[in-house]
Amino acid sequence: MYEIRIEGHLDHRWAGWFEGLTFALEDNGDTLLTGPVVDQAALHGLLRNVRDLGMPLVSVRRVRPR
Repeated sequence: MYEIRIEGHLDHRWAGWFEGLTFALEDNGDTLLTGPVVDQAALHGLLRNVRDLGMPLVSVRRVRPR
């Protein structure tokens, strides 16, 4: 399970690029993507998508599922 924080609000039309992750548009203007990532290759693919959108990556954090 990972949390990926992006600067700026990500439009939900890009949800297909982040399949399996939930979106939270935060009051501070960030987008928080949360969900399972099967392996490091999948994580790198998600980060590549963030880069391709031109949105600044704020943080990536591995979290334990609740």
